[in-house]
Amino acid sequence: AIPGIMTGMILGLSRAIGETAPLITLGALTYVSFVPTSPNDRFTAVPIQVFNWVSRPQEEFQHVAAAGILILLGVLLAMNALAIWIRGRYE
Repeated sequence: AIPGIMTGMILGLSRAIGETAPLITLGALTYVSFVPTSPNDRFTAVPIQVFNWVSRPQEEFQHVAAAGILILLGVLLAMNALAIWIRGRYE
């Protein structure tokens, strides 16, 4: 049962990462201009930060937003690949 639970958990997290539009629509659009240094510091979700970067007119922010999108896509693909691997290995 553990492989099924782990696969479901990973796919759930993967789906949460992919749900960018509802996060931006329902979540608060906040901008944190510093790097958090401890778990108790404030931070914002990467999709909201990418949305903020895309809305800025400077070209540098467009490049940073593209990099953020690629990182999110890479994490999403890695999580799905891990879920497929776990499911296949323990079936």
